[in-house]
Amino acid sequence: MAATAALLALASCGGGRGNAVSTASSASVERVSDYPVKLGDPFTIGTTKYTPEDVALYDDVGLAGIYGGELAGATTANGEPFLAAGVSAAHKTLPMPSYVEVTALDTGRTILVRINDRGPMNNDRVIDLSEGAARQLGIADKGATGVRVRRVNPPENERSTLRAGQPATVRMDTPESLLKVLRDKLAKQAKPVIVVAPPEKPATVTPAKKEPAKALKPAPAAKKEGPKPAPAATKPKDETEPKAVASGSHVVQVAAFASRANADALAKKLGASVAPSADGKLFRVRFGPFATEKEAQAALADAKKRGYPQARMLRE
Repeated sequence: MAATAALLALASCGGGRGNAVSTASSASVERVSDYPVKLGDPFTIGTTKYTPEDVALYDDVGLAGIYGGELAGATTANGEPFLAAGVSAAHKTLPMPSYVEVTALDTGRTILVRINDRGPMNNDRVIDLSEGAARQLGIADKGATGVRVRRVNPPENERSTLRAGQPATVRMDTPESLLKVLRDKLAKQAKPVIVVAPPEKPATVTPAKKEPAKALKPAPAAKKEGPKPAPAATKPKDETEPKAVASGSHVVQVAAFASRANADALAKKLGASVAPSADGKLFRVRFGPFATEKEAQAALADAKKRGYPQARMLRE
């Protein structure tokens, strides 16, 4: 995703969404170019390896996420200032920059988007849209949404509009007949299997047998046992929560924020941890600690491949 959102002691990187446009001056926008085109090295997320490549006829469906406020003012993997309010996106393998038409599968609305960042850094989404792109597509309040991502070659006037952080001309909505085909394709994609344990069967209560009427003293009524209470539900572990910092001698620091919420957001995207500074004013996003310098060097190289060239190794 957007490379190092204000490394180390820049307290301003904890700013909210309003910083996105102000951070990029007009001079910064003028430096945005479609050349040279960048691919980058292969990288791994979990057990899945991704190799960036120039696929002219790329066309896929999947889930789209949204990112922006937590990375306002950062530098994208393409080396450009990130504009949360602009119409851009992060993709795992397409060249940077490249242009795609993104279609919301629930409404058919289609927009033109410029890819200038690497991501999403998880395996359940095909693309992450900037806040500006999500608003134009109409999914800003919907969370992960089914989309079609199709690479296109737009005219220069539309390219320059997106480079300036403005939305391009609205596309024609995708017809319902095609949307049905695309929704079916998305539904057939592999999904995680959730195993639910069957509920515990309550204990069977046998009623007490009554004594004959001639008995001098009736037998006391048997005390009925109620059903056994269901075991307390165990809250599943949220794999997206920032990892606790373990013991070790080396760490790889990706960024530092004045806002804990912003640090947590980036840590969740990367599978990293958050470590407050000694004075509690900064929240640092880190990988590790690692027992050896060799392990830390490998993690540092991986962080840079994933689009964080300013990550650095520290000795604790």
